[in-house]
Amino acid sequence: MLDGVVGWPPEFAQRYRARGYWGGMTLGQAFDRSVAAHADRVAVVDGPRRITYRELSRLVDRLGLHLALRGVRGGARVVFQLPNTAELVIAYLACLKVGAIPVCCLPAHRHAEIGYLADFTQAAAWLLPSELRGFDYIRMAEELRGSLPALREVIVAGGRAGGGMTRMEDLLRDPVEERTTPGSLGRLRPRPDDVAVFQLSGGTTGLPKVIPRTHDDYVYNSLQFAAVTDFDGGSVLLVSIPGEHNFPLACPGIQGALLLGARVVLAPSPDPETVFSLVEAERVTWIPAVPASVITWLNHPKRTRYDLRSIRTLIVGGSRLTAEPARAAREAFGPALAQVYGMAEGLLCATRRSDPVEVILETQGRPVCPDDELRIVDDDGREVAPGELGELQCRGPYTVRGYYRAAEHNRTAFTEDGFYKTGDLVRRHPSGNLIVEGRKKDTINRGGEKISSEEIENLILAHPAVLNAAVVAMPDPVLGERACAFVIPRPGATLTLEGLCRFLLDDKRIAKFKLPERLELRARFPTTPVGKISKKDLRDEARKATQA
Repeated sequence: MLDGVVGWPPEFAQRYRARGYWGGMTLGQAFDRSVAAHADRVAVVDGPRRITYRELSRLVDRLGLHLALRGVRGGARVVFQLPNTAELVIAYLACLKVGAIPVCCLPAHRHAEIGYLADFTQAAAWLLPSELRGFDYIRMAEELRGSLPALREVIVAGGRAGGGMTRMEDLLRDPVEERTTPGSLGRLRPRPDDVAVFQLSGGTTGLPKVIPRTHDDYVYNSLQFAAVTDFDGGSVLLVSIPGEHNFPLACPGIQGALLLGARVVLAPSPDPETVFSLVEAERVTWIPAVPASVITWLNHPKRTRYDLRSIRTLIVGGSRLTAEPARAAREAFGPALAQVYGMAEGLLCATRRSDPVEVILETQGRPVCPDDELRIVDDDGREVAPGELGELQCRGPYTVRGYYRAAEHNRTAFTEDGFYKTGDLVRRHPSGNLIVEGRKKDTINRGGEKISSEEIENLILAHPAVLNAAVVAMPDPVLGERACAFVIPRPGATLTLEGLCRFLLDDKRIAKFKLPERLELRARFPTTPVGKISKKDLRDEARKATQA
C-alpha cells in the first residue's frame, strides 16, 4: 500500500474477503478473463473504429509494455486527461495491468487543476490530447512541465506532439512485445489490495481531494452495481459523459462492461443528435446520464425521428433528477428510467426495475451491497428519526477509509469508527430508498460537475477590483445549479461578469465549467448573528434574481 493511503482495518478486510466482496483478483486479471471468454465480440466502438476484445487486449498489452519500459509501472501515477476515445480505454487498462495508477482528471481541467494534481500525486506521466474544442493541451503541458520534476513522460493521443513528448499512436504501432521476454506483463502485475485508481472528490474545501480505489474494491464496485441494475454481457453501453468520471467509468461503466463482455460505444459529447444517432445505429441498451443531458434530450425537437426503442436502462445520477423531469423521461423512454446516487469515495445507491413507479421517480435508490452501512445524523452526530432530514454517513467494502495524503482532512471527513461523512443531506423514503435534498457543505453541483465555492472565491479575491467575494448556487432548470458570484468591489473600481470570467480563464486558468454565470455587485453582504457571511441569504437573493 502506498504511503498516505488509509486501508480498511484488518477485521473489516477479513470480513469482506470472507463474504466474497473482495475476490482477490486485479482489474487486469478480470479483464484478461473476459477477453478469454469473449475474444471475438466487439468491445469498443469509437466512430468508425470497431475493436474486438482480442484486438483490444493486444493493444492494451503493447501499451502496457511501453509504459513499463519507460518506468511507468508499479505505483507510478499517471494523469489522465483524455476525451472519450478508444485511446482512453486502452491506456486505462494498460496502466491497470502494469500497476501504474490513473489519476482521473478531466479534459475540462486546466493549468490550476492539473498543475496541483500532478504535483500532489507526483505523477510520472501525463496522457492528453493535442487539441480539443479549441484548447491547446500541448502548450499547457509545455508551460507546466518545468514545475513538475517527477513528470517523465507526456504522451499525446491524436495530432502532433511537442518537443520531448511521445505520440500514443507511435507506441500502439510499435510491436514491442516482439522484443520482450514472454510473460513480462505477468511479472509486473499488482496485488489485489494495491491502489488501482485515483479518483477525485467533488471538492468542497478548495481543489479536489484524491480518492484511492483498490483493485479489490473497484472490481466489486463495478460488478455489484451491474448485478443490481440488470447490466450484463449482452448490454450495449453508451458513454457520453467524460469517461474518467467514476459514474461512466466504473458504475458499472466502461470498466464493468469490459469485465462482462459487453460493448462500449463512445460518444464525443452528450449532444442530442450525436447520442440519438448512436443509440439507433448501435442498438444501445444502457445509458448513464446527468439530469442536464436528460432534460436537453427530452426537449430536442428531433428526438422522435430516431429509433430509441433499444434503450433498456437510462440511469441518471451526478445530481438529483427531480420528479417532474423524471416523469417526463419515463413518458419519453418508457420503463427504462432508473436513478443512482453515489460518490467516487464509494457508496452506490440505485433504484431497481421492480420498484414502484413513484419510488423510481421520487427517490435516488438504496445501497447495492448488503454490507453498506448507513447513518443519517443531525449536526451533533445523533441519528435522526425515520423520514427526517440529516447528513448521510456511510462505510462498506468499497467506500474508502480516507483520502490520499490528507491526514488532517480525514480527521473531519471520517468518524472515529470509519464512517465517511458525505456532506449530503438526505431523508429515508418509506420504501427504504434515499431522497437526496442537497449539500451540507458549500458546493455547487453544475450538471454533475462539483464546484467548490471556496476555491472560486479565493481566485476572485485575487482580482484587483475585488474587495470581498462570496459564491453560491443559483437554481437552473437544466443544469440544476449554476454559480453566482456576489462581489463587493473596491472603492472606485468597476467589474463586469465578462471581465471577471476573462480574469479567471486567462490569469488563473481554471476549468471553464467553474466560471460564475451571474455577477451581483453589493456594498455589503448579509451576515449571520456571529458575523459570518450568510450564504443562505445570498442563495435566496440569487434565486429571486433568476426568477425576476
